Amino acid sequence: MKYLLKNGTIVNEGKSFQSDLLIENDRIVKIASSINDAGNCIEINCEGKYILPGFIDDQVHFREPGLTHKGNIYYESRAAVAGGITSFMEMPNTVPNALTQDLLEDKYKIAANVSLANYSFFMGASNDNIEEVLKTNDKTVCGVKIFMGSSTGNMLVDDEQVLSSLFSKVDMLIATHCEDEATIRRNTELFKIKYGEDMPMKYHPGIRSEEACYLSSSRAVGLAKKFGTRLHVLHISTAKEIELFETNVALKDKKITAEACVHHLWFSDKDYETKGSLIKWNPAVKTEKDREGIWEGVRSGAIDVLATDHAPHTIEEKSNKYFNAPSGGPLVQHALLALLEKVKEGQISIELLVEKMAHAPAILFAIENRGYLREGYFADVVIVDPNKSLKVDKSNLLYKCGWSPFEGTTFSHSVNSTFINGHLAYSGGKLFDSKLGQRLLFNRK
Repeated sequence: MKYLLKNGTIVNEGKSFQSDLLIENDRIVKIASSINDAGNCIEINCEGKYILPGFIDDQVHFREPGLTHKGNIYYESRAAVAGGITSFMEMPNTVPNALTQDLLEDKYKIAANVSLANYSFFMGASNDNIEEVLKTNDKTVCGVKIFMGSSTGNMLVDDEQVLSSLFSKVDMLIATHCEDEATIRRNTELFKIKYGEDMPMKYHPGIRSEEACYLSSSRAVGLAKKFGTRLHVLHISTAKEIELFETNVALKDKKITAEACVHHLWFSDKDYETKGSLIKWNPAVKTEKDREGIWEGVRSGAIDVLATDHAPHTIEEKSNKYFNAPSGGPLVQHALLALLEKVKEGQISIELLVEKMAHAPAILFAIENRGYLREGYFADVVIVDPNKSLKVDKSNLLYKCGWSPFEGTTFSHSVNSTFINGHLAYSGGKLFDSKLGQRLLFNRK
């Protein structure tokens, strides 16, 4: 198939400009101010719309295998595509945990059969699987995930010797969930004594505190500096942690990088009163000061990537009291729209947003031929309409869990169309899955 996108505003590599873009088969073959020699093709008028590179989400939990009552690769990948996310990297805390090469490959096999988006899966680390971790192929697997704080699935790695061994021996990217377990346990006991089992949800950031996050993140950064590890710290949730990361180094030269997630940039602890467990995440949504500190980190370059940490649970599970309500929520369908609201508010430019959601993940993970609108690159392309609003409602949710923390919110932008490897996978509110996504490959030395 050939598609000619006409008269759109391309946002790419720090610039916005009016241009045409020609897609043939799975690639972008031409970008020019006016393309009139495309031959037989489907022409799409993009006047008044943005043409963006497909977004790459470096942290999702699609719950398959083993937790498919919450979500699965089929449903969540389609929600991602409808939200302009063309590639995802999924975490190992499924059931069973992805702690062996065989279990890891099982997930790739599932995705090859059902995922509308492009995909990769993290290898999981535990206190006793380092030999399996060291077998991971860095050309076909995005990275190794270490939970330095417990979360859904409880893959906590807390053995000092094991952590030192992983940081010193793993020569590919290590991504970490950083919360200090001893601090969390101590805080939990104190709050249980004070409030019992019926603790208000607003005290979640008192348990999953700034101290817990900073202690663990600084520990990870210290280990990475000691051993020269390629470290990526996920979902920064405090202003204090920003000081751990460099701002004056080109991303391609950074050994230690950081990610921020949509919920920590949108919500604050004031929202627990109305949203309750629907915004209960690990690490916790914290104060307005923390939120602004993270935004400042995004603008300064301390935060390199924006992602979702999409982690669905059923509404029945989330309706439990504090200690039995799981942490996490669905975000991939609305992450781009939420961040475009922040563009409208002046928190971030659209050029910087594209850098953080497309270019930076491609650089950081060394993804082959994706993350940019470039001739010869895979045609992962998103058309966004800034003049057509979208109200989030249960009737238009694509998540298997059937709810969203954004329900009732009206976004001023909407996703018009999404191309995956040149295939028009989403357009006019409809999904087209006659062609599926591809496994991401990595160009690492």
